[in-house]
Amino acid sequence: MCSFILQFRSVLKLKLSSHGRKVHNLGRPVPSIEGLVVGTGLSPLIACSIYTGDRGLLSSFVEWWHRETSSFHLPVGEVAITLDDIASLLHLPVVGDLHAFQPLHVDDVVQMLVELLMVSAEAARAKTGQCRGPYVHLQWVHDIYERRCQVRHWTAAARAYLLHLLGYTLFANKSATHVHVVFLEALHDLSQTGRYAWGVAAPVHMYDHLNDASISTSRQLGGYIMLLQVTNMFFIR
Repeated sequence: MCSFILQFRSVLKLKLSSHGRKVHNLGRPVPSIEGLVVGTGLSPLIACSIYTGDRGLLSSFVEWWHRETSSFHLPVGEVAITLDDIASLLHLPVVGDLHAFQPLHVDDVVQMLVELLMVSAEAARAKTGQCRGPYVHLQWVHDIYERRCQVRHWTAAARAYLLHLLGYTLFANKSATHVHVVFLEALHDLSQTGRYAWGVAAPVHMYDHLNDASISTSRQLGGYIMLLQVTNMFFIR
């Protein structure tokens, strides 16, 4: 089926913001925080990653993406990513609460980083200033994770690990280097993080990137590439 589809349309291959190798390099959480990570429902993201996406396949599916229906209009019919697909293929929770992320003022960003990752206000302001907004470099978050592990601040270490993981998977963006600090909100109380329907957030974020890639002249696709590739391979079986 895949070869059939590609024969009928010539597409310009997209540049993919895929971070599978970086997720692999992050590795599994240290044993002291493994229980905290598993309890959030996000641990399947550790294993659900690929080094590089199939540019030809994904570029073709972007060509058939329709913003109005949030579905792919293939020559063989209309298909969509369903929550059942996400639960079955990625094992992310699709039942639970939805977190309403709100825009953050710079002072809120700094306070959140200080409180939840245990960094100094000066460091938080410097890092967000470098990113020119409510973002921080993922490498910096990774460094914080390692430092918190060294001093046995396990809850802060777990938050840093999860923010890093989300920045390279579920909430990946085209920058390939930054993560939005707002996602720390959902990691404030890790005992409550597992109540969120992360599997619902996955397609919402991916749809935003598909909408952008389908009309943008940049020809670059961000978002959780693994979600798109796995579900599309399921479509063409």
